[in-house]
Amino acid sequence: MKVKPFIKWAGGKSKIINDIKKSLPNDFDGKKITYIEPFLGGGSVFFGLSQIYNFKRIILNDINDDLINTYLTVQNNVTELISLLKQFQDEYHSLDLEARKEYYYLKRSLYNSRSFGNVERASFFIFLNRTCFNGLYRVNKKNEFNVPIGSYIKPEICNEVNLINVSSLLQTVEIYCADYEKMFDVIDDSKVFFYIDPPYKPLSNTSYFNSYSNISFNDDEQIRLKKFCDKLNAHNHLWILSNSDMSDHEKYDSFFDDLYKDYKIDYVNSKRYINSNAKKRGDLKELLIINNLEENINK
Repeated sequence: MKVKPFIKWAGGKSKIINDIKKSLPNDFDGKKITYIEPFLGGGSVFFGLSQIYNFKRIILNDINDDLINTYLTVQNNVTELISLLKQFQDEYHSLDLEARKEYYYLKRSLYNSRSFGNVERASFFIFLNRTCFNGLYRVNKKNEFNVPIGSYIKPEICNEVNLINVSSLLQTVEIYCADYEKMFDVIDDSKVFFYIDPPYKPLSNTSYFNSYSNISFNDDEQIRLKKFCDKLNAHNHLWILSNSDMSDHEKYDSFFDDLYKDYKIDYVNSKRYINSNAKKRGDLKELLIINNLEENINK
């Protein structure tokens, strides 16, 4: 069964899954491993690795309540969700440009009212994600989604087959909506592998694409996350963390090199797909920060 992310997400990791796989020990056996992803987002690494490894247990988490409601709806109410999305897709495709704008902004307003049931809220979430500018998810301090309409001619709003396959995959998955530190409390006595993909430290003052919730993830939060990684390391849990390569933008910016100096840091090629200036999209470097997997996997 082939599955893929059902939403677009800034900073998706589909292009570096092979780099993540190469960073794992040669004797990595998913059947003995609990996989935890505390910053789920679009879930591209979860979807990619779950088709390579048969994990003993899978735990997914994100602090974004609307995002997690959407995953839970796909998990538990996919048939009703598909029905609504098909309706949205048929209606949207039948409209001209001006009517589409009116339709989009009405749905955005309804979504921001948060006055609907969970299935309806998830359907608005997916509709906006598939039709907004560049698939970007961004909220203001009032937790209002404020991304303008995109310019897609015929966007795919409902991929019924993929949603059904995702729902099937999620049946044995545990899904939480909490601060990432709470994931330490759900660990059992299994060997645990964390893939950690936090909101990235922005490369410039104009590249703040980490407003996925109304809670800011600033440098202090990056430092708090590092302390969480130290805690995982002290308990012999495996982890790989992704973040932006600040030195790729500013030669003397060693924020992450200094912060994670006790761990292995790999530099991998990725792609920038979201920028208002198309000329600034393209190749960029990212970091994969890795604790001592070879040592910990055998403890």
